[in-house]
Amino acid sequence: MSVPRVLALALGATALTVAVGVVVVGAPAQDDDAPTSAPSVPLTDFDTTDLTAERGAFCDRVPEEAVREALGAEPVAETSYGNGERTDLTAGVRDVAHEYGCTWSAEDGTVARAWVFAPPVTAETAATLVAAARKTRGCRVVPGAPAYGVPSLALQCERGGTRQQSYRGLFGDAWLTCELSAPAAVAAAALQERADRWCVTVASAAERRS
Repeated sequence: MSVPRVLALALGATALTVAVGVVVVGAPAQDDDAPTSAPSVPLTDFDTTDLTAERGAFCDRVPEEAVREALGAEPVAETSYGNGERTDLTAGVRDVAHEYGCTWSAEDGTVARAWVFAPPVTAETAATLVAAARKTRGCRVVPGAPAYGVPSLALQCERGGTRQQSYRGLFGDAWLTCELSAPAAVAAAALQERADRWCVTVASAAERRS
């Protein structure tokens, strides 16, 4: 189960309203060049504080070997979606997406996900998103977690026999989220290590090319 997407968008210069879902806006053109290798390094060794991301499709840039490393197996299912498409945003909730995202699944139930909001996000709105995500039931904030954009938040969640590690943060004006979930039998420390490397790959794939 994913942490719910919550985006606060201003109707005026200062008015903010927190709501499930986001407002449709245009996105910049993307670079579809796929990388030839994955930057398999932990997040602690990868500086994201100056990195900017595209508010567009990036899934084709994620290397296959990085997906296999995150899942710990070959993927048996893969889906992707774009801004304006109808898709399953959370378990049991199907709606029009105002983001770009992708999901890979393994036979044992392990799932790697990533998505970026299509609308631009300000630092003020990002702070609201962080505050809202902190309140997600079944989750706890990871103390001392490395930055994933500025501001950012790392969460560990456990529910329904599934353990999940996620990072979310602001990369320029792009709100980017990555997560890795696995059966609760997978140790939390092992899942966090895999998620850290997965989220480095996601940030690299979504990085603005121009």
